[in-house]
Amino acid sequence: MYGMVDKEYIRKKHYVEGWSIREISKSCKVARQTVRKMLKNSEIPQYTLTKPRPRPVMEQWLPIIETWLREDEAPSVPKKQRHTSARIHERLKEEYPEEFTAAESTVRHWVARIRNKKKEAFIPLTADAGELAEVDFGHVVIKLGNETKKVCIFVMRMRSSGVPFAHAFHTEKLEAFLEGHRLAFEWFGGVPGDVRYDNPKTAVTKILAGPLREEHQLLSSLRAHYLFDSDFCRPGEPHEKGGVENSVGYVRRNTCVPVPDVPDLDALNAQLLDWCTKQRDKRWSEWEQEQLALRPLPTHPYRCATAHPVVVNKLCLVNFERNRYSVPSIYVGKTLTLMAYAERIEVLDRERVVATHVRCHDRNETFLELDHYLPVLAYKPHAATHAAVVRQLPEVYQRIRRRMTATRMDGYKDFVAILQLHRTFSPQDILRAIEDIGPDVVTADQIRAKLLPMDAAASVFTVPDELKQFRTMKQNPARYDSLTKRVIH
Repeated sequence: MYGMVDKEYIRKKHYVEGWSIREISKSCKVARQTVRKMLKNSEIPQYTLTKPRPRPVMEQWLPIIETWLREDEAPSVPKKQRHTSARIHERLKEEYPEEFTAAESTVRHWVARIRNKKKEAFIPLTADAGELAEVDFGHVVIKLGNETKKVCIFVMRMRSSGVPFAHAFHTEKLEAFLEGHRLAFEWFGGVPGDVRYDNPKTAVTKILAGPLREEHQLLSSLRAHYLFDSDFCRPGEPHEKGGVENSVGYVRRNTCVPVPDVPDLDALNAQLLDWCTKQRDKRWSEWEQEQLALRPLPTHPYRCATAHPVVVNKLCLVNFERNRYSVPSIYVGKTLTLMAYAERIEVLDRERVVATHVRCHDRNETFLELDHYLPVLAYKPHAATHAAVVRQLPEVYQRIRRRMTATRMDGYKDFVAILQLHRTFSPQDILRAIEDIGPDVVTADQIRAKLLPMDAAASVFTVPDELKQFRTMKQNPARYDSLTKRVIH
């Protein structure tokens, strides 16, 4: 085959100097047919196979490979449990140990040819300012206290400006999904016209034909409150919101490498918010246009919680997600409403909140508040010696309990008198009084005497000098008797 230099020489002789094909053929000793080809095509010469290369090693195995790959297409086979090239090579070696000798690279080559996958074409996406936001959840591993935990990160990214918002939750449940929207809208200072999702199970109860979805009623309620529209990617096609998919990874790489070591989730969220603020500052000119186009926030935030009816048992506890939370003793036997937020729970009697607890995402835990049991301890004081809610109090209370119960047979009554002070004074004030007096000698009367002057002093009203000149007239009670007689007659 002649090289590029030969082709250049021949083409110049013909097109520049005017040589004929015969002259070029005779001078260069090249066949006329070859000269014509060089004059017709100026590209670099390439070798073209006239027939496929032989494949003696794989010839007998290709039908088996094709059968396995065809079986993988059955709907009953999970997508994540289908044959890879490595698994096909390993299986052929296991099932035909003596006959099969091909290398894994050879199998990979032929599997790719059999599958004959065509690369899908994509269209760059954009949006006008304030038109579209994209939402997704991701996971990151952090060191929380003394243990390593996986937490969820909610990400909402504005498509036009690219400004992201990220917030970490212990859970990916519907309550976190709703609260992530509320926090994002409040941080953005407005609401986009449309929000796109990747069919999250928490928000989509059923995928219908085309773009139609059967949404969770609370997502519909959220949309009605903030007045935005929802849009969903095709099932299995999250690239349709690729911007936020990339943002989840971008957040993870830029805020969680190395693995964050934080005391609690609030500390992690402070770091995430600081990072989001820096990202917004980098895109400030685009963000200003985006923010102006956002819809205004409603006058009050959405209640991002799910409601659950609960019955208060005789231990003053309600059960939720295999955990127990205390409520005031007066509600024993009644049905209340538990509102589950992402990171807290509230127990309501109609619309009045009667108990609040930090939400536990573990199992089989019990959370007690002393105030909920004080009325019961008032008429069952002996229970204070072994009450779980008492045993969880600071150690200084345990010292007082042990001293008082060891001093007299009914010393638990003296201890309950101290506990009852929590109905009048704050725990912090009581603890300070105990520290000042000393736990080995303190009594309820001493604590009350120490705290009452402070309480009374705060309620003293001083009459201003300009009001001292005014005096009230002393009234004669007989006047009221005369008025009464007039009414009777």
